[in-house]
Amino acid sequence: MAIPEVVSPSSSGTGRRRIGVPEIVFFVVAASAPLTVAAGGLPTSFAVTGVVGIPLLYVILAVLLAVFTGGYAAMSRSITNAGAFYAYITHGLGRAAGVGAAFVALISYNTMQIGLYGLFGFTTADLLKAKTGLDLPWWTVALLGVAVVAVLGFRRVDLNARVLGVLLAVEFLTVLVFDLAQLADAPSGVSLGPLGFHAASDGAVGAAFCFAMASFMGFEAAALYSEECRDPRRTISRATYIAVAVIGVFYAFTAWAMTVGTGTAGIIGRAQKDGPGLVFALAAEHVGKPFADLAQLFLVTSLFAALLSFHNAVARYFFSLGREGVLPAPLSRTHDRHGSPHIGSLTQTVLAAVVVAVFAFSGKDPVLTLFNWFTNLGALGVILLLALTSAAVVAYFAHDHRGENAWNRLIAPAVACAGLGAVFVASLLNFDALLGAEKGSALTWALPGLIFAAAVLGVAFALYLRLSRPASYARIGTSS
Repeated sequence: MAIPEVVSPSSSGTGRRRIGVPEIVFFVVAASAPLTVAAGGLPTSFAVTGVVGIPLLYVILAVLLAVFTGGYAAMSRSITNAGAFYAYITHGLGRAAGVGAAFVALISYNTMQIGLYGLFGFTTADLLKAKTGLDLPWWTVALLGVAVVAVLGFRRVDLNARVLGVLLAVEFLTVLVFDLAQLADAPSGVSLGPLGFHAASDGAVGAAFCFAMASFMGFEAAALYSEECRDPRRTISRATYIAVAVIGVFYAFTAWAMTVGTGTAGIIGRAQKDGPGLVFALAAEHVGKPFADLAQLFLVTSLFAALLSFHNAVARYFFSLGREGVLPAPLSRTHDRHGSPHIGSLTQTVLAAVVVAVFAFSGKDPVLTLFNWFTNLGALGVILLLALTSAAVVAYFAHDHRGENAWNRLIAPAVACAGLGAVFVASLLNFDALLGAEKGSALTWALPGLIFAAAVLGVAFALYLRLSRPASYARIGTSS
């Protein structure tokens, strides 16, 4: 690997401090893609795991992630850096661990974002064919999506906030109408059974936790915008807590409404029969066909919102690593007019276009391969980063409390580290279910192996920098 030369970046930060709590919440919740979860994640969770109590699992995970946020927010008050995980782990566990985490983050966010193009291309092409008769290959639509996201990523971030805000409002309203319709027209009556512990104890509970955890991916992205916040000490923590609460409560409510709409006893069978079409089938039954058609359209906008949000996160990771000499220094440049990390944005765009092209030429199914493989791989990497970040919080505040109370600097991150570590192990043990692969399949170890390979490569590269370019090594994790 060629060692990047260090040059002075055109800007020491990603732009003026102009973002507040509402804008960041838009970015974070958009990354979790509510309608995508409702239409794809929830039916798949019920069908694969056989767990009726998935609504309760969302509540449990929301509590765990709220606990994680205590330590995460404490770190954001002491460290302002667009690298977030990378910066926090560097300060808590050392530079080598930080670079290893950075490489894992790059793979995780890139695979999560790029994987969504598979579902976006397939879903949009299918909708166009059904409603207009226009028959386009999925990859044509996916590449068009790459181009539009590239333009918005290149522009100033508050333009993106407005775009995401509109899409997110429509998306939430669509899912909320669906939820209320299920409760108003319950074939077997409204039951609280799916919210009980008994309902969450039968079936493949470990796999169900994995699916639910994937729905939260992106909640931690608030800290990526710390250099663009008007008041990062307060904005990051408030935005993250709000995002966790919104995601957890909303998805738990939607999962519960879905069980009410089918009847508690029928949810598993209907999910296995209809798959991702369950939401649209229930919408047609309880609201009407026109609403179901609109929901399919809004699913496309939901996917687009998630693509844009993850794109911004990846661009900022490239920016942070380029600024500190871990990646080529041009990645640290920001646009003179827009203030965006435009080189990082362009790099992510090129990667997405190349991967989509490779899968297009291979002729593989875009949903079963590109979407399924890449998004699950990204989720696995982020779970590992969450656990490592919690450990880093404990280590960082061990010698200097910096005015933080015991809950934020010790108890919360320790509990979160243990809980998220358990989720990560469960994810590994259930990765065959996540991939829809047979136990012992090469995919069940080859794909997770990329996460560990990235971590090892990152640590090795950091040690190489320490020996060959100590000045660059000393700068790791110090920009703010």
